[in-house]
Amino acid sequence: MRLFGTDGIRGRVNRSPMTPENVLRIGMAAARVLKKEHGRNTVLIGKDTRLSGYMIESALTSGICSMGMNVTLVGPVPTPGIAFLTRTLRLDAGIVISASHNPFEDNGIKFFSSDGFKLPDELEKRIEELAVDDGLCERRPSGSDIGKAYRLEDATGRYIEYIKSTIPRGTTFEGIRVVVDCANGAAYKVTPWVLRELGADVITINDRPDGININANCGSLHLDGLQRAVRQYSAHVGIAHDGDADRTLFCDEKGNIIDGDKILGIWAVELKREGRLCGDTVVSTVMSNLGLEHYLSSHGIKLIRTKVGDRFVVEKMRAGGYNLGGEQSGHIVFFDYNTTGDGPITALHILYLMRKKNEPLSKLVSDIKLYPQILINVEVEKKRDIKSIPEIEAAIKKAEERLAEKGRVLVRPSGTEPKIRVMVEGDEQHLIEKLAKDISRVVKEKMADS
Repeated sequence: MRLFGTDGIRGRVNRSPMTPENVLRIGMAAARVLKKEHGRNTVLIGKDTRLSGYMIESALTSGICSMGMNVTLVGPVPTPGIAFLTRTLRLDAGIVISASHNPFEDNGIKFFSSDGFKLPDELEKRIEELAVDDGLCERRPSGSDIGKAYRLEDATGRYIEYIKSTIPRGTTFEGIRVVVDCANGAAYKVTPWVLRELGADVITINDRPDGININANCGSLHLDGLQRAVRQYSAHVGIAHDGDADRTLFCDEKGNIIDGDKILGIWAVELKREGRLCGDTVVSTVMSNLGLEHYLSSHGIKLIRTKVGDRFVVEKMRAGGYNLGGEQSGHIVFFDYNTTGDGPITALHILYLMRKKNEPLSKLVSDIKLYPQILINVEVEKKRDIKSIPEIEAAIKKAEERLAEKGRVLVRPSGTEPKIRVMVEGDEQHLIEKLAKDISRVVKEKMADS
């Protein structure tokens, strides 16, 4: 059974693979793979604010403890906080129970190794194989050799203090009014707390999670509310996280959305100016706008593209020795501070850049001219190989010929949802809209023919 996708295990709760019995076996299998002869043999488990998090947390904990490993529970903490805590507490692994930006009916499991990075593919494969192995329950310990579960009460405070330590001591955000959309998710305390402690005037929205309102018409996928609030309160900037806060998008003081490409652009140029951008290179995905590539090039910075997914960005960064990468969606990874996309740290450093330059966000990003880009998500019952369907290939080729050298076409399956993503980019809005709709229509028709 295939469990792991591009971002851990994910699915509808109480449907395979996210059933309590499957999660129990995943916990058992993970403990078998991760357990050492000598060492602390402790796994950190955190979660976002979904109702199902309690059920999955209990099943995972039982499975891990039954195989002789211990568990440290920290409750709702952003995904980057789990990566940070796993590394700094010197634990054997970290687990996040979250489905990121998905609706509350879904949930998932992400694993971090002891160094704070996602588990290597070979370890994920071993967990998959063991989870369905009939012999998994053999050699379970008994008596005093089973594991224990503990609760770490100050996890959020530790992470908050670390976030603040990433900017110079004495920095103050007094006089800056910020709207934070917490997505009713894992950062509902963290980001507002950090910014208030640094003197900002913080207005929070969607900061009252009830287990079912996470990502519900709010957060980084639904930015209308943030734009309205920025205008209503005459704020200097708006910040939006997703459910597990590994991504951040912004809204400038005029109500304009600032995506991950622009965030990468201004941060990269500042780091290069300071001599801190490794290899004068940024890593992003095939989704990043041509405008970002042109902007970086004008500052002597190279853009390297990967497949979609923050794990591929991180892999390329590690392989090349680069320290800045990310995605258009707002996953920004800066290895100087964390090993994964860190929404609260990204938010803090963009505000710090505004303060240091004494300029509004609209001014900071004004030189980045992005091409118009259309993204259509086509829902399908079953994701088939696009290259195996001649009609879809022909539609893509026709669109590419129309765009010539003035745009791009990208059609790919989602790694986390039953959708085919159709992206068309070019300098003529009406043309890319037409081409995206044409391709999407063919995708929907031909995917349904299977």
